[in-house]
Amino acid sequence: MGVPSWGTGFLYGHRVEVITVQHDEFIGQVQARARLGSRGDAERVTRAVLEAIGERIPDGLTGNLASQLPREIGEHLRRTERPDRDGTGEHFDRNGFADRVSEKSGYDGPGAIFVARVVCEVLREATTGGVMAKVRDSLPPDLRPVVMAGSSGRMRD
Repeated sequence: MGVPSWGTGFLYGHRVEVITVQHDEFIGQVQARARLGSRGDAERVTRAVLEAIGERIPDGLTGNLASQLPREIGEHLRRTERPDRDGTGEHFDRNGFADRVSEKSGYDGPGAIFVARVVCEVLREATTGGVMAKVRDSLPPDLRPVVMAGSSGRMRD
């Protein structure tokens, strides 16, 4: 993804040096890899996937992931944090995840899973400190391949 810049972030309460990626670069990568027709489409699928992830993972992890992303993109995760919950995230499986992404992105079934794979691939490249491995580990087994599969090839269960 282009030339990264370094910044300071927090991972589980510890100050760490992180690679920062710019908003336009992140969205451009999603658009190109998913072969979407417009930046607006890329923004919409990015928001849909991040909101679904944010609803599923624990609140503390949501904040850590958001802190490593451009402010505008991280906000999609921050909006899902709810102080009134027990902080563990909602419980839903791959089908529930796909339904949420589909509802918010306009892509159905396999299309929703594909755009989720693309957004997660860009997330892995834009974050450090093993945060995406922590995201993967917080998900149920049937949803982990979606987060880790990447945008090309077959997804293995």
